[in-house]
Amino acid sequence: MSFWEVITSILGQGLWITLLTTFLSAILALVLGFAGGLMRLSRNKFVRFIVGIYVEVFRGTSLLVQLFWIYYVLPMFGITLSAITAAVLAIGLNFGAYTSEVVRSGIQSVDEGQIEASIALNMTKIQRMRRVILPQAFILMLPNLGNQLIELFKSTSLVALITLTDLTYQADVLNATTLQTTQIYTALLIIYFVIAWPMTKGIQILERKLTEGRM
Repeated sequence: MSFWEVITSILGQGLWITLLTTFLSAILALVLGFAGGLMRLSRNKFVRFIVGIYVEVFRGTSLLVQLFWIYYVLPMFGITLSAITAAVLAIGLNFGAYTSEVVRSGIQSVDEGQIEASIALNMTKIQRMRRVILPQAFILMLPNLGNQLIELFKSTSLVALITLTDLTYQADVLNATTLQTTQIYTALLIIYFVIAWPMTKGIQILERKLTEGRM
């Protein structure tokens, strides 16, 4: 097989599965991250404790083990999930924990004077968060959120281990049938880079657009 035939064979269905897993996992991670980050700043100790357990468990254990646990262990408790659902849930929960810390630190980085000024204007807590704190915090979070997105995308390669036919799975199957190991995994490296590079540049462009006139 030529190098381009190898790339075409790997892409196949694998590209769609990888992109779908990335997209759904990223949405789940963002929702959990923002919810968790805000809850970590709650005055309610019980809420902070529960979210703290979630964050520490998912940051302190391997994503691969979490993926295996959700896909292989949950069925023993009567909860059977499809491979794509298990993959999205594991990756989303894992990166949601990391994202919650990015959100928490971003909010805490907003200048205290901004918050005091919004209080002086008689804004409610929700108004302060929506109009003053989050717009500024989001700009501070953006570089880290971008890094999390790239790491999440690369982590989707693990889903091949639960038989999900992503790019890595397709490459493994092709390698088993052709034994062209060098060509196949070089092509896989190039494919992942070509997909990740626009994500990186997109985050950088968004960051520049949001910071225009603010510096």
